[in-house]
Amino acid sequence: MHPSQYAATNPEKPALILAETGQIISYRELNARSNQAARLFRALGLGVGDVVAVLVENLPAYFEIAWGAQRAGLYFVGIPSQLTPPEVDYILRDSGARLLIASAKTVANVPGTFDLPVYMVGGSSPFSSWGTALSQQPETPIEDERAGTDMLYSSGTTGRPKGVRQPLPEDTRIEAGSPVLEVIKGLGFASDTIFMSPAPLYHSAPLRFSMNVQRLGGTVVLMQRFDPQEALAAIARYRVTESQWVPTHFVRLLKLDPEVRRSYDHSSLRLAIHAAAPCPVPIKQAMIKWWGPILFEFYAGTETNGMTTIHSDDWLAHPGSVGRPAFGIPHICDDNGVELPPRAEGVIWFEGGPEFEYHNDPAKTAESRNNRGWTTIGDIGWLDEDGYLYLTDRKSFMIISGGVNIYPAEIENLLVNHPKVMDVAVIGVPDEDMGEKVIAVVQPVRSELADQSLADELIEWLRPRLSKVKMPRRIDFEEELPRHPTGKLYKRLLRDRYWGKASVTIV
Repeated sequence: MHPSQYAATNPEKPALILAETGQIISYRELNARSNQAARLFRALGLGVGDVVAVLVENLPAYFEIAWGAQRAGLYFVGIPSQLTPPEVDYILRDSGARLLIASAKTVANVPGTFDLPVYMVGGSSPFSSWGTALSQQPETPIEDERAGTDMLYSSGTTGRPKGVRQPLPEDTRIEAGSPVLEVIKGLGFASDTIFMSPAPLYHSAPLRFSMNVQRLGGTVVLMQRFDPQEALAAIARYRVTESQWVPTHFVRLLKLDPEVRRSYDHSSLRLAIHAAAPCPVPIKQAMIKWWGPILFEFYAGTETNGMTTIHSDDWLAHPGSVGRPAFGIPHICDDNGVELPPRAEGVIWFEGGPEFEYHNDPAKTAESRNNRGWTTIGDIGWLDEDGYLYLTDRKSFMIISGGVNIYPAEIENLLVNHPKVMDVAVIGVPDEDMGEKVIAVVQPVRSELADQSLADELIEWLRPRLSKVKMPRRIDFEEELPRHPTGKLYKRLLRDRYWGKASVTIV
């Protein structure tokens, strides 16, 4: 299954609709442009296994780039569009990207120190125009088509994101399937699917679900940015049948005036998928009451080493669960690798899931395996007697704010270089709107420096060094952070104070 097949059988069917403008990209157009992209990649010297990086917000061009890379046997790396130049530079160097495609909106975030070809969507200055370069290529397939895949970034032990690199598909045919394709087919996705994604395409789930909808000949409705009322309007306008969300979206939808919510028709919805962070039980209950039992939750990492899923009816019987396995068998083990009984908390391991590795980090890759060949991404949880999985912690205290993964060590490594900072811990604390917000707990070099002026100074110092989504929403001070003599930071002690698990407060 591949968009090229529908370009032959139903060429004018919309493969993509831009929600805000109604712009349509047909399967004929998507096929032609992805062929041109594949030819351009070859003309630029990119061969099978090479890497193309995409620093583009939610634009139609994202799909022609991704499908062009997919049919040229390339790895395509989605870079968050709000990252700063140093953050972009790191991913480009780490991934081994040989080409960068940016946009008029993100061009300011392109690092000036990195020497590789850069093409620009929606313009040219100061780089080459992607549209012009594409138009100069034939619309026919390259002779050596071969299936490529994404290479997306997850957390690393250093606090920097790590590339999750899976082998190129063994089945080299561009129309070959995938585990995600089988999951969505099992959910009833088909050629009549109208799928809406309000989340950024550089995230694994929106990108993979959207591309697999196009494998089935369905239509993707793409929002450039999430707005709760506009999302409801798009569902009604385009008669969306399936959609994908994160819990923060639900919170904001529920905060709309009830009259506004009632004014939009959502009767076309057959399924509302959500993931990225645990959904608070009251929020999910309210959504099911509003939309009916059409919510479907899944749990999986960018690594795709396993997946659990749960429908509304099962969730109502097991509130808070993220479900039972779709692929990979979950096990709960203690720190010594001993498998634990039902309802005992421990590290979640998956048996029999797809292979993956952390790019340029063999130590991190080795840590993700055990002697039985099971893999883990470090999350903590427990299984009930019926095999339903529940999450109780996040990997390495990663912060998930509004569905976005934030890696504390990256922020800590910046702050500790400030001359007035002795030590720092960055944690996520409860936030009704975003799920979690970023808090930096700072030990200044002298206790008398701990005041609002220093907090303001540190925030201003961080602004040019850190993207907005990662910025601490507050800086608190501690006379001394709780470290073991070996240097290990007891971050859980700090985190528990904010999450109401301890009576001590931080000044």
